[in-house]
Amino acid sequence: MNDLLPKFPAFLLIFVRITSFFLMMPLFSYRTIPTVFKIGFGLFLSWLIFYSIHPPTFEINGPYILLVIKEAMVGLLIGFCAYLIMSAIQTAGAFIDFQMGFSMANVIDPQTGAQSPLMGQYFHIFGLFLLLAMNGHYLLIDGIYNSYHFIPIDKAWLPFGSSKVIEFILKSFGSMFIIAFQMALPVVGSLFLVDVALGIVARTVPQLNIFVVGMPVKIAVGFIVIITVMGSILAVVSNLFETTLQTMRGLLELLGGS
Repeated sequence: MNDLLPKFPAFLLIFVRITSFFLMMPLFSYRTIPTVFKIGFGLFLSWLIFYSIHPPTFEINGPYILLVIKEAMVGLLIGFCAYLIMSAIQTAGAFIDFQMGFSMANVIDPQTGAQSPLMGQYFHIFGLFLLLAMNGHYLLIDGIYNSYHFIPIDKAWLPFGSSKVIEFILKSFGSMFIIAFQMALPVVGSLFLVDVALGIVARTVPQLNIFVVGMPVKIAVGFIVIITVMGSILAVVSNLFETTLQTMRGLLELLGGS
């Protein structure tokens, strides 16, 4: 305790980065996790990291306030990149919902409080289970710990607005859509063929009300294809976790100047 009091400003810097990371990262940022647990867990991790990196002593003055802002921006940006890649799951569900006719039936996600597509919410729950089963939450925590090796706590200036960082974030945004399209491609492609078949039927059998028959057929085919390719979708989701960690590491290397 005597070692902690003179270095409390350094401990506060660590706590700011950890809690800022929790505000954006998947799983820990959800509303269903109590705020008391988030603060307590952040204090516990900050205490462990404090005795692991042995930070220098700081004085609370003008430059220290800038360090606090820098730590908050680092935590938010790293968590945002992790959340951006993980949101590919819900984006894939939105693609599938649009083809199946579920795009008008969004539900409220209890984790984030925002509207979410039906299949996107379904895949998101499976993705969370897979993340916990593969100990992905440990890897995310390990990523914020390793951030201190790339971005020391006493480093005041970081290239947040550099062209390389902006280009990296834009590439991550594009990668999210590419991964989402890969997940949704089997279902979307199959439903496209169903649309073509229904169009041919509508031209050859005009007495048939294709609008009444088409919707149940597309929903049934969509669920059958989803069940068939669920293993492939989960394999893509498992690779998504590795992509998330690589994205976090790449961003840290750019910010740290490595």
